[in-house]
Amino acid sequence: MNSPLQHSAFPVPGAQLSTSYSDEHGQAVIQLHGLTSSRQRDRLLDLDLGRGLSGTRLLRYDARGHGTSTGRAASTDYQWDTLAGDLLMLLDAHFPHEQVHGVGPSMGCATLLKAAVLNPDRFSGFTLMLPPTAWESRKAQASEYLSRAEFLETHGMDAFLNAEKLHAQPPATVGTPDTVPDISAELLPWAYRGAAQSDLPSKKEIAKITAPTTILSWTDDPGHPVSTAIELTRLMPNAQLRIATTPAEVARWPQHLRDDLQLD
Repeated sequence: MNSPLQHSAFPVPGAQLSTSYSDEHGQAVIQLHGLTSSRQRDRLLDLDLGRGLSGTRLLRYDARGHGTSTGRAASTDYQWDTLAGDLLMLLDAHFPHEQVHGVGPSMGCATLLKAAVLNPDRFSGFTLMLPPTAWESRKAQASEYLSRAEFLETHGMDAFLNAEKLHAQPPATVGTPDTVPDISAELLPWAYRGAAQSDLPSKKEIAKITAPTTILSWTDDPGHPVSTAIELTRLMPNAQLRIATTPAEVARWPQHLRDDLQLD
């Protein structure tokens, strides 16, 4: 029987993080989401790998400014280093003195990797989805994010959403419902600027992350290129890679998390 969700707000500098916690007396797991998303939106996008997960202590949260968390108009608040600090504070409060399995896509993946470099002993393993652009590919993506921020502030959210519809979707996402950013029009430009100022840890730092890791990627997504996933798998000594090309393969991603947690 699933444990009732416990909802609470967790204070970090400049924000209150909205969290939900399900205690089923098993391994500690923390689940993050991507830029412009939230716990609720990731569920709609089939990126909530913890849905239906049993036998764990699962903590989910909305990053600052996203979903039902609060935030402020400051680009530094949305840099990955800042988000990693938020994550480590959450872990110290909810899972003191124990290792945690981290799961999350895109910005959540980046946040976990940043936190792992800062405190490698904090994590027992990772299930990382959709690693973002990094290193050589980050400069072009940063320019794209800055352009989006300027467009939003000049033309507004409705025009921005109409422009976003023109972008081709990855084949593995066919059939997922249309969603909109789960972050306010006032804060989204600042979140984009924070992302533009961020990059993954250096390759040398990544190579020191020895926790068992599964990396889940999909094809034809310029913001989450397979090249980053391949390079992370090459660098990390205990990483394996799964690449999806169809929605059916993405539907199996929750099973990969259960496998990583050795629940089946």
